[in-house]
Amino acid sequence: MSARACRRPKPDELPLNDTPAYGSTALRHPTQPLVIVPRTLSEMTGPAHGEALIGALDHDLTRQHSGEPLGERIVIAGRVVDEDDRPVPHTLVEIWQANAAGRYAHARDTHDAPLDANFSGAGRVLTDADGRYRFVTVKPGAYPWNNHHNAWRPAHVHVSVFGQSCLTRVVTQMYFPGDPLLALDPIFNSIASERARLRLISAFDLALTEPGAGAWVSV
Repeated sequence: MSARACRRPKPDELPLNDTPAYGSTALRHPTQPLVIVPRTLSEMTGPAHGEALIGALDHDLTRQHSGEPLGERIVIAGRVVDEDDRPVPHTLVEIWQANAAGRYAHARDTHDAPLDANFSGAGRVLTDADGRYRFVTVKPGAYPWNNHHNAWRPAHVHVSVFGQSCLTRVVTQMYFPGDPLLALDPIFNSIASERARLRLISAFDLALTEPGAGAWVSV
């Protein structure tokens, strides 16, 4: 993921706050102008996310339990850069996702797909000196949701990128190429710019694969 941490996006590159096709935005979108919280010196220079917060297996979602999770192994890799394409080192990247059957390890997920006792679906890592990060996980499954009758979400991975503080956090989703559900997904299509939407779709990279795991680079 080339997550540009500072460039101000164009209006059509952002999802619309009120998207009629995405039903819950009718009640959840802000109706007043956003309040900009200025960064203070303490946020810009104080400690943020250090190595002590990252567990040895936080980057590998397939080895966080006593057994192996079900599903296709994949590598997710990318790079965090600023508006001038300079790497953003030592910044926290987090992911969370459904399991291979399309179910989250969360009490509010009532999808009747099976849970996987060996998959929690969450990982975190700090970018290296060149702004790069890497996760090992399983490819998530699609799942139904209550937006409308027989609505399905395409397979996706949630990605959170922190800047210097919580005030510079970006949350997005990574999708997979060729998914027929993308054309039907109101969340993906709430972004007007086709170019911006395509940046959410990962690309396969053979050079980053490892035995038993294909590699997907978020672009």
